[in-house]
Amino acid sequence: MIQIPKGCKDVLPSQAYLWQYLEQKARETADMYAFREVRTPVFEHTELFARGVGDTTDIVNKEMYTFLDKGGRSVTLRPEGTAGVARAFIEHGLAGGVLPFKAYYLISAFRYERPQAGRLREFHQFGCELYGAAGASADAEVISLADAFLKRLGLKKVELQLNSIGCKHCRARYHQALREYFAPHLSELCEDCRVRYEKNPMRMLDCKVEGCKTVAANAPHMLDYLCEDCRAHFEEVKRLLSAAGVAFTVNPSIVRGLDYYSRTVFEFVSDAAGAQGTVLAGGRYDTLLEQMDSKPVPAVGFAAGMERLLLVMEAEGCLPIAPQGVACYLAGMDASSREKAFLLAQQLRAAGIPCETDLMERSVKAQFKYADKTGARFVAVLGERELEEGAAQVKDLRNSSSERVNFGELADYIKGRS
Repeated sequence: MIQIPKGCKDVLPSQAYLWQYLEQKARETADMYAFREVRTPVFEHTELFARGVGDTTDIVNKEMYTFLDKGGRSVTLRPEGTAGVARAFIEHGLAGGVLPFKAYYLISAFRYERPQAGRLREFHQFGCELYGAAGASADAEVISLADAFLKRLGLKKVELQLNSIGCKHCRARYHQALREYFAPHLSELCEDCRVRYEKNPMRMLDCKVEGCKTVAANAPHMLDYLCEDCRAHFEEVKRLLSAAGVAFTVNPSIVRGLDYYSRTVFEFVSDAAGAQGTVLAGGRYDTLLEQMDSKPVPAVGFAAGMERLLLVMEAEGCLPIAPQGVACYLAGMDASSREKAFLLAQQLRAAGIPCETDLMERSVKAQFKYADKTGARFVAVLGERELEEGAAQVKDLRNSSSERVNFGELADYIKGRS
């Protein structure tokens, strides 16, 4: 039997309302901050991610779904959303338009990694991107949008953690300090971290191998190496968030897993669904467009993993109630009445009333059972007598009351009692 690929998950109709709710809350929050939706391709040229995400990241080195297309070109299923939006920003000349450019996306993305709860090989993200504003107020706006989104979902046990990883100038001094710290411990580190030691030592702080985490625990902090401008930027971000009532803690261990970040980095974390995990993360990436051979444009943004969010919402009791069934089920006793029920259903739907009718040629008793299971509020029964009189026998399944209703008045009757 053909089965779903490992690390993927079906969303059945009985669960789709949860995703629709989450997407609705994301769109509503983004709209409040004047962010507009952007849609980019599911696959891009591999070079985009190698240059945009960073060739020292596990995503590029180990996790991307990369293949040759029929033209012999190397393409990759997107592992995240930011690089594609950056490519679109450059390609469509949006830097010459009205700034700041503010966009959000709701996407599926793909990474080849070990599947676990809330972390799949095909996963989904809600993300926001803001281009063109270099000031701390842009950081604070994006973070406050993320905070508002999580609060709109009803989450209360999520903590915002902030850090700054500086600019390329002050980070050079920090990289040297990290190399000096890690040099005596190289034999204790994993093979990946020994490569990161040369290419990007800050990535060593994000390693998940226990031995490496133990060594990194006492490494120097970036905050001690910030230049004057980066320190002032970080202080202003914190001041604005405090003034806006967005609670946070400073966590100097946050570095983020992608090479394009600079200055502000942040994570919203929760332990509601087990061990502490990140539900939303982001930061500033002022050098990203420059890495992609474009003129530099400051940028800041975030992405939230929707699978993880649903787990945390469930743990906190924030999931929405499943929607009710259709307003009316039209039951026909024989071929003629089933045909009339079918036509009446079209009229009710045209009037904005969700309804169903029998497609399985069930008995009336079986149709009542089906209507009850699907959550229908009313059942309109049609038989030979009802066709002659032009009226249906309508039963309210909530209180078992029953009334005779003319076919032409059926829509108004249901609307008046729904």
